[in-house]
Amino acid sequence: MKTEKNKQQIPAFEVIQEVKKAVIGKDECIVKAVAAILAGGHILLNDIPGVGKTTLAMALSKSMSLKQNRVQFTPDVLPSDLTGFSMYQKETGTFAYQQGSVMCNLLLADEINRTSPKTQSALLEVMEEQKVTVDGVTHEVPSPFIVIATQNPFGSAGTWMLPEAQLDRFMVCLKLGYPSMEDEIDILKGIQRKEEVQSVISRERLLAMQKAAGEIFVQEELYQYVGNLVNYTREDPMIALGISPRGTINILQMAKALAFLRQRDYVVPEDVEDIFLAVCGHRIILSTKARAAHMNAEEILTDILNKTSVPKTV
Repeated sequence: MKTEKNKQQIPAFEVIQEVKKAVIGKDECIVKAVAAILAGGHILLNDIPGVGKTTLAMALSKSMSLKQNRVQFTPDVLPSDLTGFSMYQKETGTFAYQQGSVMCNLLLADEINRTSPKTQSALLEVMEEQKVTVDGVTHEVPSPFIVIATQNPFGSAGTWMLPEAQLDRFMVCLKLGYPSMEDEIDILKGIQRKEEVQSVISRERLLAMQKAAGEIFVQEELYQYVGNLVNYTREDPMIALGISPRGTINILQMAKALAFLRQRDYVVPEDVEDIFLAVCGHRIILSTKARAAHMNAEEILTDILNKTSVPKTV
């Protein structure tokens, strides 16, 4: 069995420390966001206005030297604004591809639910396959490619809910929530002494860390553990739509990335438990029975965690 690495500073910790300069008191969310990036996944930040969703995304981008584009999603944003379009060149008599916003390393989709379903669906191909097709021609996006989308759960006027197919492409859904009183005071004090987030790793270093995180060892019993958890979401009478195979893969990818951040070269059950809600909460649809009982996704998934037998690892 693999042994735990000696504790040492790794570049991912430097990223976390830099992001903490901009986002105070949300260490757990920062760690999970960094883990999702290491796992090569996309992030949905679903929370009320003003708690730091956009600030978190911008800090992550800057600390990792990523080329970043930001799109404020409104009803008049078109699919071609994201994917690009072909423009006729009079001089050559040909059509030339004009890049859209997705041609970057990190796309910040601000208030994604305020644009039309047609524009939302323009992200489906690129989020899954890292490429866009315009007028029958396929264009690869830069690597790595990450979408961080924000949306507000309140104020439904002028919004379109993301369909299940779109939600399933986000590896995790995170909520920052209100800061504690102590953290809010630190935020107020920090206005006068705000530190600039610095770039601490290169894009190439991030790609190397993603590769290393993907090679983390997984014991056979843990594959079964993840399978049992997912199967329970499909059988639970409180859940109308359970976790998809893509979600199953994302659980394992996130567990590996979290193990990497914890400086282990193997996954333990705690890694799976700590990311289970973030990976699965936005993917399930509650049944009528659950709604009648006033239960939410977090309660149901926590119950599934508690009733699933945890394997003993060596």
